[in-house]
Amino acid sequence: MFRRHPREWGPIEWAAASTVALVAAVVAALLTLGARGPGRCGDDLREIGGDCVGVTEHAFDADPRLAGLIEAVAEENAKVRRDAESPAENSARIPYVRIALMMPYTSDESSAMTIDMIRRGLAGALSAQQEANSGSGPHYQLLLAPDGRNLDHWRPVVTRLAELAEDERTPLVGVTGIPSSTPDTRRAITALSEHGIPTVGPVITAADMNAAHFFKTSPNNDQFARALKQYLDERPERGRGFLVWDNRSEDVYSRNLRRVFEKHFDKTYDFKGHNSNFTGSSGRDKGIPRRFTDAVQKICTARSDTVFFAGRDQDLPAFVKRLAQEGDCGRGSRLRLLKVGIGLEPTLTTPETTRWLKEARATIIDASSVDPAWWEGRNDPPRALGRFLDRFNKLKARHELGNKPLNDGYAVMYHDAFTLLADAVDRTYSEVNEGGDKPQGKDGPLIPSKNDVYNTLIMPSISANGCSNCLRGAGGSYGFEGPGANDQWAVCKPVPVVEYPATGSGRPAREPLPLYRTFRGGDDNTCPD
Repeated sequence: MFRRHPREWGPIEWAAASTVALVAAVVAALLTLGARGPGRCGDDLREIGGDCVGVTEHAFDADPRLAGLIEAVAEENAKVRRDAESPAENSARIPYVRIALMMPYTSDESSAMTIDMIRRGLAGALSAQQEANSGSGPHYQLLLAPDGRNLDHWRPVVTRLAELAEDERTPLVGVTGIPSSTPDTRRAITALSEHGIPTVGPVITAADMNAAHFFKTSPNNDQFARALKQYLDERPERGRGFLVWDNRSEDVYSRNLRRVFEKHFDKTYDFKGHNSNFTGSSGRDKGIPRRFTDAVQKICTARSDTVFFAGRDQDLPAFVKRLAQEGDCGRGSRLRLLKVGIGLEPTLTTPETTRWLKEARATIIDASSVDPAWWEGRNDPPRALGRFLDRFNKLKARHELGNKPLNDGYAVMYHDAFTLLADAVDRTYSEVNEGGDKPQGKDGPLIPSKNDVYNTLIMPSISANGCSNCLRGAGGSYGFEGPGANDQWAVCKPVPVVEYPATGSGRPAREPLPLYRTFRGGDDNTCPD
């Protein structure tokens, strides 16, 4: 009796219902898209060959072991953007520029760069970004620029970097990363140079990796070899040498290192009759890698005491293991394994490799960009090292960086490469905006471009009387000599020679050698204090 018959809907009710339904559908679609996200690579990158490729300031899907560091970079980038676009109350807007970290963010068994190398390099660059953003002047976004695990997807990356360099408000002013000497790397640095983008290779050592806008903070193979020559001149032993070289046709680094060893040491150690080759594990050459039986047998037969290893560090432990299986071969003296590189790759100093070295009665002699004794306050550590260690140790506490994360030198040299670019930006910014608080541009301070930064970098910093505007890096104080001089390799960079196991491990300690530095033209043996 009390039930009412439902009233029919009129046009207004039906219109309202339709609107509600439409809104509900749109919300559902947006929620679905939000749950899915823009894809595993994000909006800025695209997937090529299973890798995310491109340039971004945001986090993206890379190797899971890099996730924390990538997110930390993205957070720093977001803070830089906020401070420029919507600063906190009563805070001035802080202008910023961009520096790209172009390198792999994934790795496999054939990659030239391992995940440990990648994450340590990334941590070093992040520590430099944080240090630069703690000062006055412009701030810095560290753009992540993945170019594929084999460095072969560089073309779309360079195209995008060139576009970002034309942005007048927040320009890209430089590129770093560039981790390995390969034909693709050579083509990439040539393309970046053609676009006028200053680029810094933190760990490039092949002496023929050169381009007009390409600067290197590491010594090259020839300079490393000169440091080894100084070592051998003082400690010649019996002089029975042997050359072990990587036969991969695509590896610019190993081919160049072989030529350099032959140039400096063939006359003394007779490599023509004392050498063997192997196929390295990095790269896409066919065949079973790391076959060292021939080399080890010939070393034993010749009673060699000085072996030059022209290959990559990740293959050296397998060589040491094979040597250990043969023992000391009745040599009667220690076997010296001479190598060059950024540092001591941690797999070379594990308990297992150390045991193999002991069984083979062998010592690694490494001409290096860094000295692990520096972290312990020994061997005259660089003055700027402490500032770097303060930031790096905080990152190490938050992120897994592996065993002995400083010893391979990647964190130090990636820090220095970013710092070289940031210092050039700061010097340029201060000079073009001189005159107190009065801005020189119409809308605020003038922001340096890639061309301004390059013109600052090519101002000679090494002179007969001292070091003007040299880089004060975690890897030492060093500079450059001007446009094209010395092919833009660092001048007066310290090159320590590191022994592992260290002298004194069951042997009499010897006086340390004078520290070699990369000299101008290779012949002038004086560097400013």
